[in-house]
Amino acid sequence: MSIKARFATEKFLSGYNCAQSILYAFREESGLSEEIALKIECGLGAGMGRKEEVCGAVTGGVLVLGMRYGRGAKDDKSNTELTYNQTRKLMDNFAEKHGTYICRQLLNGCELTAEEGQKLVSGIHRHSIDCPCQNDG
Repeated sequence: MSIKARFATEKFLSGYNCAQSILYAFREESGLSEEIALKIECGLGAGMGRKEEVCGAVTGGVLVLGMRYGRGAKDDKSNTELTYNQTRKLMDNFAEKHGTYICRQLLNGCELTAEEGQKLVSGIHRHSIDCPCQNDG
């Protein structure tokens, strides 16, 4: 397991969502503080606010790609195209490995807005069971 994967896994197992865990692992290379990295991604967990859409591990990865390759105020449009290409690669690779990048499908229909689904995720955090969206995400 890479050091970034280990950081992300440790953060996830301590109770943070998939999105927060991914950005946290890459925070230093982007110059983000721990606090800002965790806050930025907070709403993107559980498939974006428990809507179970795009997996938080993927949205966290997209944010990392944007920080790494994205178009800033002094960059030209080629940075946008590079970021879009890298984003598509990330999403395609994730889907190839896991069958999808949609949270509800990764969780096999577990409803995260229901108390039962939230207990399942809490159990994942407490018992170190693999989260489907955390595997090398």
